[in-house]
Amino acid sequence: MYRRHAIFALANMSTRCCSSKPAPQLKQLDALTTIYAALADPTRLRILSLLSEDEICVCHLHASLDVPQPTASRHLAYLRKSGLVAARRDGIWMHYRLATIDNPVIAAVVKAALHALTHATISARDERRLQVTLKAPNLALRATAGRS
Repeated sequence: MYRRHAIFALANMSTRCCSSKPAPQLKQLDALTTIYAALADPTRLRILSLLSEDEICVCHLHASLDVPQPTASRHLAYLRKSGLVAARRDGIWMHYRLATIDNPVIAAVVKAALHALTHATISARDERRLQVTLKAPNLALRATAGRS
């Protein structure tokens, strides 16, 4: 019985499946790992969805997402460290926007993720909350003060 399987294995191994050459190194593997890790969190995806249109103040982001300001800031810091988000300070507020991505592979991954987010119902809900928050700026400030 074992002899038959050995013959089958030898017959199907006439061509080598593995070469003796070392596997090519993926130079972008670390970058891809970083990006996929950043995209692996629902809150970070929701933030990226909101930032896909324009620069947004952190006070408007956390009010739109209905998360505490420290949570929004922690996720924004992660996105910033991963190179997906850029920030600028305006007085006491930080304003965030999508960063320019020079790597075409990473840019394609992010573009695909942003496109997929346009089909998510939670993204539409977050966008509606953002529009309400932007029309009533005091709402975002009250939300910030109430969660401190």
